[in-house]
Amino acid sequence: MPVGKLSRVRDFLPPPHRLVVEGEMAKVTIALRKSSVDFFKLQARKNHTKYQRMIRELLDQYASHYSLAA
Repeated sequence: MPVGKLSRVRDFLPPPHRLVVEGEMAKVTIALRKSSVDFFKLQARKNHTKYQRMIRELLDQYASHYSLAA
């Protein structure tokens, strides 16, 4: 059961076809769920790009959104 007042959060994340931007990079190692990686690999094939690039852009936009909100 919900506790307290609920509010809908606007979805600010872009659709997969908009996750193809370039920029300065830093190498990291990260473990992700196989289902998430499979999703990005499929979307990357559909959009003729690399799945790592799409994941990177998604994280960049998430960080940018919350950096501005802070």
